[in-house]
Amino acid sequence: MAAQSGTPKSSPANNTGVQHLLAGTRVPDVPLPATRGADVNLARFQERAIVFVYPMTGTPGLPNPPDWDNIPDAHGSTPETEGFRDCYAEFEVAGYEIFGLSGQSRDEQRAFAQRAGIPYLLLSDERLAFADALKLPRFETGGKTYLERLTLVVRDGIIYRVIYPVRPPASHARELLQALNPARLG
Repeated sequence: MAAQSGTPKSSPANNTGVQHLLAGTRVPDVPLPATRGADVNLARFQERAIVFVYPMTGTPGLPNPPDWDNIPDAHGSTPETEGFRDCYAEFEVAGYEIFGLSGQSRDEQRAFAQRAGIPYLLLSDERLAFADALKLPRFETGGKTYLERLTLVVRDGIIYRVIYPVRPPASHARELLQALNPARLG
């Protein structure tokens, strides 16, 4: 049964949308368009990575989708993305590459990355192939499907930690960095 407009298909309050994403789950072998350079296939990325999934970043001058203000956890993608930008060098020192992933097009993500000075790659799952393969939680509004906010900590193409729900998104990067490497951050 399809979700109604503005209605999440899962409930972040009880984590039902990610219970199937167990440590040891392999990420799908799906090439994803990136904001710069060639497509990225996270299944073949042979290092440690943080993949934060977000619904969408807004565009100046364009309204949010219908009912956006009424959808739990819809807001916050821009501050979350900027938080990872601000902590990017520290994640690199800790041995993690950062990837942002949404259902937005490569062009929309590229424009946002340029506006916000994003140093890491944003990945487009516009066709939701990656999301479908992992059965990622999502919601619908205005006739369009959006991914719910969550974070995957991945090593050599294998998920070893899932953070869901992500609250608050603006401080998520800093809190995750501290959780991954508490001795460095005191």
